[in-house]
Amino acid sequence: MHIEQLEYIVKIAETGSISIAAQKLHVSQSGISQSITRLEDELGVKIFKRNRRLGAVPTNEGKTLIKKAYEVLMKLHEFKEEAQTYNTVHTGNLKLSSIPGFMLFLLEPLAAFKKAYPNVNIEISEKTTQHIIEHVRNNQIDIGLITIYEDLLKKGEDLLFEVILEGKMMVAVSKTSPLALHKNITPQQLITQNVILYNGEYVKRFVNNIISQFGPLNILFTTDNSAVIKKAIIEGLGISLVPDFTIKNDPDVLSGEIVPLEIKEYEQENVGLGWVRSENNHYSLNTKKFLEHFKFYSRMLTYSSYND
Repeated sequence: MHIEQLEYIVKIAETGSISIAAQKLHVSQSGISQSITRLEDELGVKIFKRNRRLGAVPTNEGKTLIKKAYEVLMKLHEFKEEAQTYNTVHTGNLKLSSIPGFMLFLLEPLAAFKKAYPNVNIEISEKTTQHIIEHVRNNQIDIGLITIYEDLLKKGEDLLFEVILEGKMMVAVSKTSPLALHKNITPQQLITQNVILYNGEYVKRFVNNIISQFGPLNILFTTDNSAVIKKAIIEGLGISLVPDFTIKNDPDVLSGEIVPLEIKEYEQENVGLGWVRSENNHYSLNTKKFLEHFKFYSRMLTYSSYND
């Protein structure tokens, strides 16, 4: 078994395709396919089912092994970072901003970054998407963590974006709500409920699209405080709209206090979690290193629910 084989199965699972994984890893398709076959023979376990229509689909056993492969690669990543700290001393500043709902995503990568580069001074602030973009353009911050959607990309010719996680909007309800008995909700049902909104640009855009097609919403209140929204949902005051990747591993969702529902009979655009920075601002080493941490831990989050 070799480290690159673990990288191969992780990248195939991430892309759903052997050919795309080969392109991204700059290896031949036949080479990566043969390497995976050798690994499966060595382990005596089938990791992927090959399907012409669906691509490379992890088996149940494969899902468990892919998660373990991520953990091994993460430890290797940490090992290399630890070694780097003995050879190089990074100093300077790193200024970050995040919309409030995404601060949770910063904790692990920030902790790992700070451990690897303890001499870097980190400043973090919470702002709205528009304020983050304004501060990025004015070079007041190095990078911003925001919700990314198609219209936003069209308005940022001087900005650089990267989507790290993609998802869709879901409805969060209390476990005591009659809606919790179902796996999904229609827009027609949604407009009959009391709705608690997060004060974010994409949420506003999503709500406006719902209203234009199905009629007004009963908006109970709007707030920047995600903790208040969760408490209100749990107490049955109303329901809320949230991107799926923000709640996948939320403690209240995992405990069953909050139940996420898919929105059916409604075609919605994808929403992404990602970063934005100015094309005109210096791409500092500290920014590059932090983004490496952020991308790595975000991908870990994608697979953390395999065995839940």
